[in-house]
Amino acid sequence: MKKIVLLTAFIAAACSAPEANQSTTAMALNVITPMEATSFYDLTATTIDGDTYAFSELKGKRVLIVNTASKCGYTPQYEGLQELHNAYGGEDFIILGFPSNDFGFQEPGSEEKIADFCEKNYGVTFQMMSKVKTSAKGGHPVYQWLCNASQNGVSDAKVSWNFNKFLIDENGRWTAHHASRVEPMSGEITSFARGK
Repeated sequence: MKKIVLLTAFIAAACSAPEANQSTTAMALNVITPMEATSFYDLTATTIDGDTYAFSELKGKRVLIVNTASKCGYTPQYEGLQELHNAYGGEDFIILGFPSNDFGFQEPGSEEKIADFCEKNYGVTFQMMSKVKTSAKGGHPVYQWLCNASQNGVSDAKVSWNFNKFLIDENGRWTAHHASRVEPMSGEITSFARGK
């Protein structure tokens, strides 16, 4: 009985000791420390034509990544995206459009139908990619990188609807996430495209 009382007293003292608490906190922090950020330039994706696109080709360029859909209230933003591409696209600024059927099933078509729709209705010439999932956990690796601070090293983000926009600077750093309502030719987007 005396041994049990002494053991209980020892455990209570150990648990209340500041060193024990600090040690436990430190161990807990080590457990939840996010994994080291990965490089944007290590990513790859597939173009709408089925070719592999290595993001290492984007070194030194500012990049806008947008999830698109053909049957959405925001679909007319294709026009603004093409205008942005015409004004600033080229060596220093690139737009990558990723069709997605994640929201309201508003992109049900095949890659061929999507490409045809974009060309016929909006004259799209910026780089379109194959259709993807945009969720932070189970989405395409590009969207996992965009939506998880543990990968991009900057911020967690949630794609809330079609035509969300992500900005990546010329050094491959996550810079900003804009909701659908932010127009492609808005000041914050055009300033980024110009490198301002």
